[in-house]
Amino acid sequence: MGGAVVVELDSAVREQLIRTAVSVKAQVRAVLRARIVLAAADGGSNGAIARELDVHVNTVRKWRGRFAARGLDGLKDAARAGRPRTYDARVRVAIVATATSAPPHPEATWTHRTIAAKVAETVFASISSSHVGRILADLDLKPHRVLGWLTRRDTPDFWVRAADICDLYRNPPEGAVVLSVDEKTAIAARSRRHPGRPAAPGRPVREEFEYRRHGTASLVAAMDVTTGEVLTEIIARNDAATFTAFLDQLDAVIAPGQDIHVVLDNGSAHTAKHTKKWLADHPRWTVHWTPPHASWLNQVELFFSALTRRVLRHGDFPSRDDLIDKLDTYVIGHNTTAKPYRWTYDGSPLKAA
Repeated sequence: MGGAVVVELDSAVREQLIRTAVSVKAQVRAVLRARIVLAAADGGSNGAIARELDVHVNTVRKWRGRFAARGLDGLKDAARAGRPRTYDARVRVAIVATATSAPPHPEATWTHRTIAAKVAETVFASISSSHVGRILADLDLKPHRVLGWLTRRDTPDFWVRAADICDLYRNPPEGAVVLSVDEKTAIAARSRRHPGRPAAPGRPVREEFEYRRHGTASLVAAMDVTTGEVLTEIIARNDAATFTAFLDQLDAVIAPGQDIHVVLDNGSAHTAKHTKKWLADHPRWTVHWTPPHASWLNQVELFFSALTRRVLRHGDFPSRDDLIDKLDTYVIGHNTTAKPYRWTYDGSPLKAA
């Protein structure tokens, strides 16, 4: 285990740690410490445990070492300097009630400072914003973060659509072409006012934050899922006529005897009557629609993500033509070494939905 402290558990201690690790009532930090020790006892390395639990490797070393030295008592918080806690359960309840309620008009989210002020009004107890932060962290309560979206659009067939697309990726029909198609619109051509400074030993890259705008460009892309190759075209408008013209090009270059399966999201250019008529007039095309708000199931988004990271995010484009040239050059380079994406979910290969 690369010099990691060896952790051994008897059955009683293991059972107690398992109860803590799966408890919904235990403190978040107690659950984390129990999971670290259990993983260490199963032979996991510090690095592997850190990756699995999404913590720093030093955190794993700390609690692994403290358990090896002191047993279960080592997983308790050490005595801290300073005066003892002066806030009773009423204050903690008031903090939770405030953080889980709507903030005062016209604000859209709570801050630690505004929570502290509200608690002072509610239970007449003065508390610092930093202590509010510690209590919220202890409860794993993050009122300032948005980790998901709500929608009123009902999608009863979500899993049916998702399973269909995942099965298409895992088991493409023999002899058929499988395409993932979408547009990336309004790509800004921006040039920075001053040149950046490259990285040097002990010094990170320096990048100018002010820039000049030189217009935008949009492109439509079709990725062959089985090879990873991508065909792109710069488009002037993102509408149904432009989209079906691109499909005409694809239809012309793909052998007449081959069936074509295409993954599309629910963008207006894809669901327009004009597009649906085109698809009806070309029966060898079979569309696999992603569920609403799930365009991430479309594999071409992985190509767009790489394009953004490697070309666009830190790029410098003195003109729209320069932007288009760099987009085309990246696509050509991508296709010289293209290979299919291997999707993973939570670190595991894509399985049946």
